[in-house]
Amino acid sequence: MSGAAHGTVLVTGADGFLGSNVVRALLKEGYRVRAMVEPARHSAVLDGLDVETVSGSLLDPRFVDLSVQGVSAVVHTAASTAVWPERIPAMRALNVDAATRLATMASNAGTRVFVHVGTASSFAWGTKEKPGDENGDYTSSRFGLDYLDTKYEAQGLMLALDAPDFRVTVVNPTFMFGPYDSKPSSGAMILAIANRKVPGYTVGGRSFADVRAVAQGIVAALERGRGGQCYILGGQNLSYQEAFAVLAAVTGARPPRLMMPGAAALAYGAIGSAMAKISGKAPRLSLAMTRVSLEGQYYDSSKAERELGYQKGSLEAAVTTAVAWFRTTGMLQGAVRPIDTGPSYGAG
Repeated sequence: MSGAAHGTVLVTGADGFLGSNVVRALLKEGYRVRAMVEPARHSAVLDGLDVETVSGSLLDPRFVDLSVQGVSAVVHTAASTAVWPERIPAMRALNVDAATRLATMASNAGTRVFVHVGTASSFAWGTKEKPGDENGDYTSSRFGLDYLDTKYEAQGLMLALDAPDFRVTVVNPTFMFGPYDSKPSSGAMILAIANRKVPGYTVGGRSFADVRAVAQGIVAALERGRGGQCYILGGQNLSYQEAFAVLAAVTGARPPRLMMPGAAALAYGAIGSAMAKISGKAPRLSLAMTRVSLEGQYYDSSKAERELGYQKGSLEAAVTTAVAWFRTTGMLQGAVRPIDTGPSYGAG
């Protein structure tokens, strides 16, 4: 399956950070795109693109049923990623119930391929020396984050829907940076480093991915991913100290130099959670988020590299494109330091 000759691809969450990059990657490969966006929301990230836009809620079965008619494939990027309040009953309705209903309706409408965007955290993470892969058992529920739990549950339900005439593939991105982060989501970390609002770093780390590489990996999964399989789409495995140094270098800021001991970080997160419960406003850092930050969340993308031809890219290139985009939108002032941004990944 490739190109416009094979029909239209429905992209949910098309105006989100990942979704808008997926739309661009699909257009570059010649696909026709039906972009599903939330009603009464306009982030401008799809302006000027040759897409068919449908506006409505994934929680509305009638809208979903109409949206999947006549499409040959679905790329489902939409999800609630909120981490506060730490328990949100409505999250399961979107991340699990609405996702499985979308896939079922797409299958009933004759859609041939469904690519579900999960999270790498549905697998156990590992160390830098032995990063986690698709064989690792899920362990994230101990942190009390609904997002991780619901994405893991949805992944299992999606894989169970795979059939000879309805190929379901799950992709599992790690933590992403890049352009078109209008909320901003992960890009808030870049802005915080640039504005010197990060007091220090914890002992943990992550797999930091380029959103453009992930988007291209999703297109590859659409074309040649195996049904009933998961593919981790990751990047560079770096500690927070290492990653913050890259963010600071690209933005021209001074990197945080204070290493926060685990007990101090947990206390800071506990205070954030307590204050949020009083004020009703989301904290910059909650207790659950702090617990996660103390872990080394490192992942291996070898399976995606072998089977999909996935190319990880670099954190420096991803951050550079993010910073350039933030500056064109006025979210960040100054001129970005020019570097080699690596492959284009079809991100525009």
